[in-house]
Amino acid sequence: MKKVITIAGSNSQKSINKQLIQYAAKLLNEVEIITVDLNDYVLPIYGEDFEAENGIPTAVKRLDEIISSADGFIISLAEHNGSYTAVFKNTIDWLSRLDMKIWKEKPMLLMATSPGGRGGVTVLRSAEASFPFLGAKIIKSYSLPSFYDHFKEGKVIQEQYRKELEDKIRSFSNKLLKKPLETL
Repeated sequence: MKKVITIAGSNSQKSINKQLIQYAAKLLNEVEIITVDLNDYVLPIYGEDFEAENGIPTAVKRLDEIISSADGFIISLAEHNGSYTAVFKNTIDWLSRLDMKIWKEKPMLLMATSPGGRGGVTVLRSAEASFPFLGAKIIKSYSLPSFYDHFKEGKVIQEQYRKELEDKIRSFSNKLLKKPLETL
């Protein structure tokens, strides 16, 4: 069975990106979902002096092993001031010290949401531009604007956004499972 790693780019216990990613993962069939919570990988702020003195933290090595075991990824990025959260950026910086191709050239569904009308689109565009250099094969991207208006009781309630996500999940799944589009 294929393994899909889900990561919400936030360390908030009430993260709306964690909620969105949990919903998206439920839409996948025929895969094992492995959820990575960045709170389980508390890391010092990356710095080359720290690395020279202390080496790469064990938590980074463990996370890299989990990422290496994946067949694909669903990443939902929180947006802080138009960019990645500090915890996500720091995690990426550490992982790149082991392998610049963090995402191991595997398929990825990239998502973002926010309370605002742009739905985290700025951080999403940034990731779309930079993640391929880090080994991501981005199959589709998805942005859910106005999270609290369009997401209730654990699901996307607005039909247009729900269908769009379902279509993108289908494309990601087809690529992951190497199936023709019409089979799912």
